[in-house]
Amino acid sequence: MKKVTLPFKTIILSDIHLGSPYCQIEKVNKFLKHSSARKIILNGDIIDGWSLKRQGGWKPDYMKFIRILLKRIEQKGVEVIYARGNHDDILECFIPVTFGGLRVVEEHIHQGRKGKYLVIHGDIFDSVTQNTKWISVLGDVGYQLLMAMNRLYNRYRSWRGKEYYSLSKKIKSKVKQAVSFISDFETEVEKLARKRGCHGVMCGHIHTPDNKMIGDIHYLNSGDWVESNTALVEHFDGSFEILEYDEFCRRLEAQEKEIKKNKVSSRTYSPTRETATDWDMADFEIVVDEEL
Repeated sequence: MKKVTLPFKTIILSDIHLGSPYCQIEKVNKFLKHSSARKIILNGDIIDGWSLKRQGGWKPDYMKFIRILLKRIEQKGVEVIYARGNHDDILECFIPVTFGGLRVVEEHIHQGRKGKYLVIHGDIFDSVTQNTKWISVLGDVGYQLLMAMNRLYNRYRSWRGKEYYSLSKKIKSKVKQAVSFISDFETEVEKLARKRGCHGVMCGHIHTPDNKMIGDIHYLNSGDWVESNTALVEHFDGSFEILEYDEFCRRLEAQEKEIKKNKVSSRTYSPTRETATDWDMADFEIVVDEEL
């Protein structure tokens, strides 16, 4: 079956954690399969080497993710950037390196409409990750234990007819040290962006999606695909948005209904210059992918 995709100028994903038992790979694959962009930025912790080393196991859905990416790389004019994180730190041995249309880097400068954006995972501002890796690994084990408890708790809530509730997000919002860590992290990232002469910064690492101004620096955090299930997208008018997976699915469904209503071709849907928000979008075709 062929499905329409939603177009963006740039898609930024981070903290997918392939290898973690709590990676929501099915949602990631659906998002990538039903979206299109001229540039895709993978901002660290895409592969969770720590979890793979402890638990092993490479799921078929992980290979599907790789195949979708390879298909994007093969498309003419599509650029894919992979900035290394701390869970995929093995890449440090190879960067910078280019494989066809894929560039693996330590950091990247993205040219936005209002200026340059520093793209960096953000682990360099985490003193525990940088200086005492064993504590960071232990913390990761604790986080996964919390996720296991969260899963059991939400099965109970579902049985009671209640909506999903995130224990880890609640803890981060209430525990003083966690709130302080996030605040310090954002401050350090903002300082580096300013030092590099950038208008903004795009990061991940702390699993806390955000889109805000810190002084005159535009701070963007793409979140994660363990709990938040968010992507950072740049629209054709140059604006940025934190797009939640559920909202993406609602928009996709609405687009499919619109296409059926207007009897647009089932293969492609091309916005006109009158309906597009940017001249670039007028030549950007929303391609329908076949099943992978």
